[in-house]
Amino acid sequence: MSTERNKQTVVAYLELALNDKQPAQAAEAYLGSHYIQHNPQVADGADAFVEFVTGFTQQFPDLHLDIKRVIAEGDLVATHGLLTVAPADRGTAVTDIFRLEDGKIVEHWDVMQPVPEEAANPNAMT
Repeated sequence: MSTERNKQTVVAYLELALNDKQPAQAAEAYLGSHYIQHNPQVADGADAFVEFVTGFTQQFPDLHLDIKRVIAEGDLVATHGLLTVAPADRGTAVTDIFRLEDGKIVEHWDVMQPVPEEAANPNAMT
């Protein structure tokens, strides 16, 4: 699969799972036959992903991921964005890294950092 196609797959997956609140449909459409999860709060596999995101979006119905950047090299795709759980939320800067096989997502890592109220510089985190 092309790098550009992999980027499109990852963005569509995140949009459907998080912003459209349809994690089961996202897993069915975009996850491979195996799914390795490196986030310590989520077990491996599509079912665990669906269960986690379903609970998270039920807890935070206004949750939204604003993807600011998508970077890819070969079978790896990274996104950088701002995750908010409520309209007044400053948010959390999130970097997700995905590995794809044959056009399907098979592995995921993430790093999250809350946006602080004050910063030592005027630069946005996302």
